[in-house]
Amino acid sequence: MIEKEKLELYAEKLLFKMNDEEYETLQKEFDVILKQMDLIGKIDGISDVEPMTFPFVTYTAKLREDEVKNTLETEDLLVNAKHHDRSQIRVPKVVE
Repeated sequence: MIEKEKLELYAEKLLFKMNDEEYETLQKEFDVILKQMDLIGKIDGISDVEPMTFPFVTYTAKLREDEVKNTLETEDLLVNAKHHDRSQIRVPKVVE
C-alpha cells in the first residue's frame, strides 16, 4: 500500500489540495492497481511479450504540416501574465 505521506508529498508538488477522505480513496484505488499489476506479472510468458504503445499497428502517421498563422507579439502575450521576466512567463516551481 502506498503511504499517505507519499501521496501528500506528491499532491503538494502538483499543487493539489485534498482532504483525508480523498487520500483514503486514492490509497484504495492504488491498492487495487498494485494488486492488478501483481496478477499481470504472474502470467506465464508475460516478459516475452512486447509492450503495447498503441491499441493497433500503425505504419504511417498522418500528421499535418505546421503552418505559422496570425502570431502575436511577445509584449501582447505578457500583458496578462502576473509574473514575467525578460520575455518569459514565471510560474511556480513544481518539479525538483
